[in-house]
Amino acid sequence: MPDRAELDRELADLSPDQRWREWLRRIEAVLFASASPVPRGDLAKVVGQGASVDLLIGDLAAELEGRAFEVAAVGEGWLLRTRPAYAAAVRAAADVGDQILDLREFDVAVLAAIAYHQPITRDGLKDIFGKEISRDLIGRLHARGLIGTGPRSPRRGAPYTFVTTEAFLVAFGMESLRDLPDQEQLEDAGVVALSSDVSD
Repeated sequence: MPDRAELDRELADLSPDQRWREWLRRIEAVLFASASPVPRGDLAKVVGQGASVDLLIGDLAAELEGRAFEVAAVGEGWLLRTRPAYAAAVRAAADVGDQILDLREFDVAVLAAIAYHQPITRDGLKDIFGKEISRDLIGRLHARGLIGTGPRSPRRGAPYTFVTTEAFLVAFGMESLRDLPDQEQLEDAGVVALSSDVSD
């Protein structure tokens, strides 16, 4: 089996159209095989030096129009995922139980607070919700990979802070934190009211 060093990236023996097609299929194969977003630099390892990963991704996205899955930009990379319209069908027929978030309402509210105010300490979360946030709740979010430990707070005792992760972006279908809804959208959806109406 050839290793990465033996991969012919330039494909000089192919016509320009055939070369582009092969690069496109390589990118599709890498995205298909990866469970997490693949960064531009990694995708560049399977195409020639003159190839634009962004243009190849654009062509792949166009080819997938009307299909049940799509190319999604998440964080610093891309992944293939099922379109949201087919989520119910996948849950009904496939064994995806461990992939479903299944979070409590208050967990979602705390996760949203972390997303909007990161890096934030447990004391900061207490200030937002008016009550202590349990270590168990933080542990649940951390176990699902939705939050991670951020920089230590400059306050006395240097408490840990919490930040969202790339898995958070993937779970909620966002490219970056800039895709978070604004405060007004949250109020319209009734999410802001969760902080005072539910408990952990």
